[in-house]
Amino acid sequence: MRDDHTQGRTILDVRGAKMHFPIKKGFLERQVGTVKAVDDVNFSLYEGETLGLVGESGCGKTTLGRCILRVYKPTAGIFEYHTAEGKIVDLAAMKNRDLKPFRREIRMIFQDPQSSLNPRHTILEIIGEPLMVNKISKGSDLEDRVSALLKQVGLRPEYLRRYPHAFSGGERQRIGIARALALNPRLVVADEAVSALDVSVQAQTLNLLQDLQKDFSLTYIFVAHNLSVVQHICNRVAVMYVGRLMELADTHELYFNPKHPYTEALMSAVPKPDPRSRRRTDRIRLEGEVADPANPPSGCYFHPRCRYVQDRCKTEIPAIRDVGGGHLCACHFAEDLKLKGVEV
Repeated sequence: MRDDHTQGRTILDVRGAKMHFPIKKGFLERQVGTVKAVDDVNFSLYEGETLGLVGESGCGKTTLGRCILRVYKPTAGIFEYHTAEGKIVDLAAMKNRDLKPFRREIRMIFQDPQSSLNPRHTILEIIGEPLMVNKISKGSDLEDRVSALLKQVGLRPEYLRRYPHAFSGGERQRIGIARALALNPRLVVADEAVSALDVSVQAQTLNLLQDLQKDFSLTYIFVAHNLSVVQHICNRVAVMYVGRLMELADTHELYFNPKHPYTEALMSAVPKPDPRSRRRTDRIRLEGEVADPANPPSGCYFHPRCRYVQDRCKTEIPAIRDVGGGHLCACHFAEDLKLKGVEV
């Protein structure tokens, strides 16, 4: 796990983030409801760190990442981005035409390296497009810049005029990484960046991301559902459930001393390297289904599946708060529960 990070200055402050999608029905497409994909999320991101976003499918991880990039305009909330010059801007409040300089500094690595690359474009066109759009480079200088980027991600410059179909999945993801780094960003959102790759290729890609983080002084938001990968690469981890932030702490603290029952259940699913230490009783199997973000339960969203539920949980939404040492948790009884973390 990552323990080489000391808390730097803030690069992003997210306060009260909400992303609600309307549900429309009928010929006139009248709104009949709302999907609360992200619902009142708060966190700070520090320069040079890797923050993991984890949770079950549909919990709002990717949507939150896209709100930060302003692929989606958030329904509500403040997204304060701290520039290298010391200025603070609210990305959520900005108009599209004013976002261009900040989109150079905040980039994304997509989940599927096949569908995220245009099959009709060469590698030179794919990686070079951000440079041309932003009028940074063209002609022979563009080729030199793209060649240098290919070298940095472990690919040969001779591949410039090949098309995506000529590459393996791992190589295509390296091309996607090179494209994300073309404009020298400060913050990169990696959306399930290794989940579509074979296990052996995953390890190579993770090592590459860590090397590039040092070389380019990058800050990562690492969206993932593979908890073993998150434990390896992230300095801090945020746990989401049905659009809400349930827990946030340093990686070691979260994995070995969880404070939220949902996190405890996730940690019980982390694979153990020694088969002899695996017991069926270790795995916590949650009852019921994930709550519907279009019709979430009252009180704590997790209470219908929680093993420790009490009456207060059914009526009162717990605020996320510091339960000691910067460990944030949204549970009424976080200080009282004795939860099990990952066993060594």
